[in-house]
Amino acid sequence: MSEDFPEKTKIFVVAIDGPAASGKGTLARDLADILGYAYLDTGALYRAAALEVLRAGGSCADEDDAERGAGALRAKIESGGQDAALSNPDLRNDAVAQGASKVAAIPAVREALIGLQREFAQNPGGYNGCVLDGRDIGTVICPEADVKLFVTADQGIRAERRMKELQSKGIDATYEAVLADMRTRDERDSGRRAAPLRPAEGSVVLDTTDLSAAEALAEALRIVKQTLDV
Repeated sequence: MSEDFPEKTKIFVVAIDGPAASGKGTLARDLADILGYAYLDTGALYRAAALEVLRAGGSCADEDDAERGAGALRAKIESGGQDAALSNPDLRNDAVAQGASKVAAIPAVREALIGLQREFAQNPGGYNGCVLDGRDIGTVICPEADVKLFVTADQGIRAERRMKELQSKGIDATYEAVLADMRTRDERDSGRRAAPLRPAEGSVVLDTTDLSAAEALAEALRIVKQTLDV
């Protein structure tokens, strides 16, 4: 850990939530790296569950298929296969991302994966702190987190970011199509019965619409340092 950030005797938890393409993933990874903390992209758990469903020929919107997929993923992780399950490049394709949003709306899936996330936060592999990003970290997974950030941005800006990301991977994408998909996903994430996407109580809202990745990181570091110095 940098000497600018004093060590704590308890596990210091940073919870970062927000919608797709808000910049929360990049922010969380960079923040964890600078702080010397463990990092978990909890969205990867839901993408991995969706991938299990799709590989089995099921539907991510079907509750039984989704629950089986989550169960299969949990069994893999508990048997020591977490790294392989969460680093699969197939997790980043758009079909899996859309499927993840669907399985995440199913209460049984969220229940199956909650324990894995909380265990990571409580025992982050020898690190004295951790950063988790997702959509319900501050509200459900770690409501007592030391720092809670809700990272957001204008929907049009987020769609433009996602379009550029897809195009950089050689995927044919138009702004109109990406924006339509994002609206659907935002509505599903914020309107679901199980852990809807919303800022947690006590969270700091960080709007990255007009911020570069470096500027967003600097602001997040300021907030964390302020808490660590208390």
